[in-house]
Amino acid sequence: ENFLQNTSASFFSNSHDAFASLSTLNLSSFTKLLKKLKELHPEASRDKIVDALLEVKKNNKGILSGLSISSIVERTSVIL
Repeated sequence: ENFLQNTSASFFSNSHDAFASLSTLNLSSFTKLLKKLKELHPEASRDKIVDALLEVKKNNKGILSGLSISSIVERTSVIL
């Protein structure tokens, strides 16, 4: 897992693949989360949002499971 966390950017062609491979969110949850964050932060690029989500994950001991979507949105918004 640490190997994936440290090298995800070099192994995946886009940020969605990198994020999805490191999280327990399903595609539907990821899409909803991305859409909500884009609505709240229209100035932020998709990559910047994904980077912020990865930071939230890192700050939460490397996992997102156990956090509600609203908590993830709130924590990501603080970073953005």
